[in-house]
Amino acid sequence: MKKIAILGSDKVELFENIYRYFKGKDVDITVISDNVNSELLFLAKNLGVSFKHVPEKENVEYFGSNNFDLIVLTDYRHNLSEEVIESGKFINIHPSLLPAFKGEDAIYRAFVAGVKVSGVTVHWITNEPDGGKILAQYPVLIGNTTHYDEFETEIHDLQNFLYPKVIDAILNDKVFDFTDLFENAKCHSGGCGNCSSHCNNNSAEKP
Repeated sequence: MKKIAILGSDKVELFENIYRYFKGKDVDITVISDNVNSELLFLAKNLGVSFKHVPEKENVEYFGSNNFDLIVLTDYRHNLSEEVIESGKFINIHPSLLPAFKGEDAIYRAFVAGVKVSGVTVHWITNEPDGGKILAQYPVLIGNTTHYDEFETEIHDLQNFLYPKVIDAILNDKVFDFTDLFENAKCHSGGCGNCSSHCNNNSAEKP
């Protein structure tokens, strides 16, 4: 059985989709948060998923003493030190096509910059913020009449759809192929921006 840790501060949407994707599969999930009162820990408890409050200063000791196959960040509010990164295999998902729009508010900054293609990137974590090797990317097209809230929704839908599949590929020692996103799907080109209903409806298996 593979063991993964979900490391976040409060937001639950990515965790919910990862949980649904792996429900019934041979994967053991532990949810970890630096925020003792986080919705993330509350939801994990309600779902019967293992959970633990780990303050940021205890990350090195905790991850160094727990043999996780993969540690998955979901909106974690702290930068990881080099010592923490060396204690495990960490990945993150970022709402832009890295190396463009690194850092905070990437969705908004891409939109106001007027780019016509943005997207989502899953990458290994290094001591360079948003600078680790890219594992997977997929684009979202921004039309001339696209509103910001539509674009933001597209990005979030794609994150929820893409992340579990990339995690699954890593756990099975496979190189992720973006065509895996569209098994049994009718949309194969044009970016998720042209098939958001597919991303939204298939982001995870429903319980």
